[in-house]
Amino acid sequence: MRIPPRLTQQIAVTGMWILAAGTLGILVFIIAYVLANGLPHVTWGFLTESPQSMGRAGGILPMIVGTAWVTGLAVLIAGPIGVATAIYLTEYTREGRMTSIIRFGADCLAGIPSIIFGLFGFVFFAITLGMGLSVLSGALTLALMVLPTIIRTSEEAIRAVPRSYRDVSYGLGSTRWQMVTRVVLRSALPGIGTGIVLSIGRSISETAALMLTAGSALGLPHTIFDSSRTLALHFYIMSREGISMPNAFATASVLIIAILAINLAAYWLMQRFVAKVA
Repeated sequence: MRIPPRLTQQIAVTGMWILAAGTLGILVFIIAYVLANGLPHVTWGFLTESPQSMGRAGGILPMIVGTAWVTGLAVLIAGPIGVATAIYLTEYTREGRMTSIIRFGADCLAGIPSIIFGLFGFVFFAITLGMGLSVLSGALTLALMVLPTIIRTSEEAIRAVPRSYRDVSYGLGSTRWQMVTRVVLRSALPGIGTGIVLSIGRSISETAALMLTAGSALGLPHTIFDSSRTLALHFYIMSREGISMPNAFATASVLIIAILAINLAAYWLMQRFVAKVA
């Protein structure tokens, strides 16, 4: 018995809607559960004070500062390298063995577990280079982790720019560098920004790699050579050791709100840029 094509279409669309709604429902449930248990404990003192008694009391100010330092430094290191690599692969070389090797290396790098990055960062940055457990060691390790994401998203964003844009730019007498910087990158910026935002989200939520490189000191970091504990690592330690579940949920709530705020701000900025360019 043959099913009519229109009925098949309706069944497929309904099934996809159900699956999408189920996925969204799980996400909303997790976020709502964490926020319901954590937001009542988030106060101004919790955000502006240092932890006391191993985190049973006090706040999370050093963790907020440490997260901002590690994440910002990691993106500042990985962003230019990743975008430059994407530009080289798309605009300054032809498809060949070298481009295949670079893409294969980036894909392999993306599939390595974070704990392996942590072990590498601990041995190479902390011990071999003498950086110790510090913000800089953690940032360099995170930069290696997010580099494949920035490369692949930037490359796809640059490839999505129509070929006609390049031809018109060349027809007006532009050099390749002028064409790339003034035409291609301006058009590809929303896609590149998406990759950087994804990298920020992964950096903020990382625990295993930072435990072995940035350390877990509770004090406020004053330089990039000081050890620091991030929000995600603080939440992990607090919940694993059962030090204070209310403070652990409060830390998780701050982490979720920070990630949502960063994503919304980046989306708003990219939309404004697209509207301005258009």
